[in-house]
Order: sequence, then C-alpha cells, then structure tokens
Amino acid sequence: MSEQHLSHRVWTLPNVLSMLRLAGVPLFLWLVLGPEEDELALVVLMVSGATDFLDGWLARRLDQQTVVGQILDPVADRLYILAVVVGLALRDVIPWWMAVSLPLRDLLMWGLVPLLRTRGYSALPVHFLGKAATFNLLYAFPLLLLGEGDGVVSTLARVFGWAFALWGLGLYWWAGILYAWQVRKLLATTERRAAGQDG
Repeated sequence: MSEQHLSHRVWTLPNVLSMLRLAGVPLFLWLVLGPEEDELALVVLMVSGATDFLDGWLARRLDQQTVVGQILDPVADRLYILAVVVGLALRDVIPWWMAVSLPLRDLLMWGLVPLLRTRGYSALPVHFLGKAATFNLLYAFPLLLLGEGDGVVSTLARVFGWAFALWGLGLYWWAGILYAWQVRKLLATTERRAAGQDG
C-alpha cells in the first residue's frame, strides 16, 4: 500500500497493540537482567510474537493501515531483537560477536536511507528474506533462553535455538546485501531529485 493511501490516524487498535509491544521491551530486559525470571521473559516474547501477527492482521481486516503503524511495527521488531541480543549477551547465553553483528547490519541499512531520499524514496519494499530472517531470530532467542536449563527439553531448545539463530543471522545479512544492491541499482538508474521536491 502506498503512503498516500495510508491513514494518518494514531489511536487505532493495531497501533495500540504495537505500542503495548514496545512497552514490553524494557520489561523483557528487566526480567532477564534483574531477577533473571526467564519463564516470565519468555511469556513477554510470546505475547510480543502474538501481537506482532495480530496487529498486522487487524490492520488489514479493519482497514486501519496507518503511517504510524508502518513505522511502529518494524521499529518494535528491531528493538525486540536488539533487547534480546543485548540481554542474552550480558547473560553469556550468546557470544558478543553475534550481539554486535545484528545491530551493525541495521546501522548499515539506515546509512542507505539518505541515498534513497536523493531519489525521492524513504525506503524500499521489505524483501521476503528479511521477513524470513526476522522470523528465524524471533524463534531463536526464546529457544536459547529456554536452553539455559538442564534436561532433555533444554538440550533440544539449545540445538534448535542455535539452528534458528545461525540461519537467521545469515539470512539477515543476505537480505541486507540484497537491499544494498537494490539501492545501488536505483541510484544508477534513477535521476536525483531536486532539494525540496515532493516524493
């Protein structure tokens, strides 16, 4: 849906769900790093995943797709991934190279936005690989947290968690490289917009 067909309303049910999901980010970090209540932290992540699906579904179902919603949803995804990797790295569940590589990729992507703006774009369409990467990562980290315990369930959670994490990390960077390639092609084939010209 193009931006001109999006509503500028703020207080819609999907947007409220996205705001609640954002409020869960500091709660998750406190649960993991403070009292180390891993079970409750997992519940927060599961609720976040459910509301991630639900807000998009409701936005389409109720015809409440908004400009704010298109910003809140990916921001919430990125903040959850950042909060989880920082929390798990501080707890020594995942290595720091993994914790740093995910936000580093996002920083590189944000660095491309000014280049897109010179051609009248604010962003390119989200690639399927990027969605697949986020899906893998959002499954990986709860499993890795669950894998901190002992027993068969924890061992299986660790194995599957690392499988999702490594696939997710690889797809995350692959999607970023494809995005950068798209930006390069766009810059080569599209004329620069004059300053102040409407997109």
